[in-house]
Amino acid sequence: MLISGNGSNLQAILDSIDCGILKCSVEMVISDRKEAYGLERAKQRNIKTYIVNRSEKNISREILELTIGKVQLIVLAGFLSILNGEIIEKFRNRIINIHPSLIPAFCGKGMYGVKVHEAAVNYGVKYSGCTVHFVDEGTDSGAIICQKTVPVYNEDTAETLQKRVLVEEHKLLPKAINYFAEDKIRSEGRKVFVIEE
Repeated sequence: MLISGNGSNLQAILDSIDCGILKCSVEMVISDRKEAYGLERAKQRNIKTYIVNRSEKNISREILELTIGKVQLIVLAGFLSILNGEIIEKFRNRIINIHPSLIPAFCGKGMYGVKVHEAAVNYGVKYSGCTVHFVDEGTDSGAIICQKTVPVYNEDTAETLQKRVLVEEHKLLPKAINYFAEDKIRSEGRKVFVIEE
């Protein structure tokens, strides 16, 4: 898993593994911020942790070297650095990201954290939500795997909306990982299908 902050989605995944919802393991947690609390969450579980320097041009190469041959899926959960280059090709359709909006709305460069929810509230949308998508060469431009809507209320602030969306992120990301682990994802170009039994 790649993180930059608190690691609440990491915790949701670990909790899903503990209760048997997810049948996989977290092999390592990589952060581009040494103060990310998610690293502490991982250490408490004896999960390997690594810190990469986000100011380095070759951050994607460093992550590739840490993960190649060791993981089947790379999960970005609040990871603020942009991946590019060889890692995208080597892990094509095996890198997923969770974004706190209904892509293609309120996404792309500079749209992360509370900024996304500020934009949604200020625009006056009636629904927001979260999206799990494949990572490609763009920013939040990969094919969409699954989404969950969240109503936006008249009295919402960016912070209240962020809290409600985060609750759904904690459900949606483990669900998407399960789709991958159970080989239920099929894609044709930009269209992604989940094969349900």
